[in-house]
Amino acid sequence: MFSGIVEEMGKIAGLEYKGTNFQIRIETDILNEIHVDQSIAHNGVCMTVEKVFEDSYQITAVEETMNKTSLGDLQVGGIVNLERSLKMDSRFDGHIVQGHVDTTAVCIDFKEADGSWYYVFQYEPGKNQLLVEKGSVTIDGVSLTAFNVNNKTGEFTVAIIPYTYKQTNFQIIRPGSRVNIEFDVLGKYIFAYLEAYKDAVK
Repeated sequence: MFSGIVEEMGKIAGLEYKGTNFQIRIETDILNEIHVDQSIAHNGVCMTVEKVFEDSYQITAVEETMNKTSLGDLQVGGIVNLERSLKMDSRFDGHIVQGHVDTTAVCIDFKEADGSWYYVFQYEPGKNQLLVEKGSVTIDGVSLTAFNVNNKTGEFTVAIIPYTYKQTNFQIIRPGSRVNIEFDVLGKYIFAYLEAYKDAVK
């Protein structure tokens, strides 16, 4: 489990397909704290560390992950948001994030706002994919608050403060960029329970 507070930006050192699997090598300043079998969120996707080298570590994305996320858009030399799993004795600064991406969205607008930035995203609406006005959403592993939410069109806006802009890949997200979206897990469970209740009373 994660909180959506990005610890570090990693650099993509290598990308290679092995059959339908996609192997990714990542360089990071916290490499000496990373070990095999560790769970790390990469742009919001929970992945297991397979190998640790002197200068990088390796993860592998299976075909299902590639189909449901934007990991296939990564390029050598690019950056990726990293967050290690929560410790039980840590402060909970974001919101509950599973690292299980629900869908991808595309940035459709970007505006500077006198020191901050507004990003508008759009995803394809579907079942269990609902945002609440001023509710939590995870974008590429970053815990954010959504506003101007339109669940019919899948459009919503987030505001990015200078610290978040500098510490995450939002510095390279522009109109046309594809990002990973994880909706609030509590909202998803409530929605699922209500749907099951409606089916039961029919």
